[in-house]
Amino acid sequence: MNLPDNLRYALTHEWIRQEGDEVITGITDHAQEALGDLVHVELPAVGSRIEAGQPVGVVESVKTASDIHAPVSGVIVAINPLLEDEPEVVNESPYERGWLYRIQPDQPVIADALHSGADYAASVA
Repeated sequence: MNLPDNLRYALTHEWIRQEGDEVITGITDHAQEALGDLVHVELPAVGSRIEAGQPVGVVESVKTASDIHAPVSGVIVAINPLLEDEPEVVNESPYERGWLYRIQPDQPVIADALHSGADYAASVA
């Protein structure tokens, strides 16, 4: 399981990466592998307000559909334009090209509120 050290993880299988005052989020390598080939990604609208822990979108695969949960509270400032026509990018590159959306968090992100790669790996073992 690929879990980059520079990311923090939610137990609902999302990751975050801080970039300046924004947070980029996506689903983990483990999640995309469990889902199988993605065929559709439904993301929140730019400008919408999201709450940590709440469902904000859906990823659909040939096997199933699964909710995407907000890892932090804030406002959506961008979505990944690739995913509308190429949802499989999440399978190919979940931590780089397959990011889902960018959030302007309500408050500075506290890294301890999410988990290290080792803690996340232990939770899904």
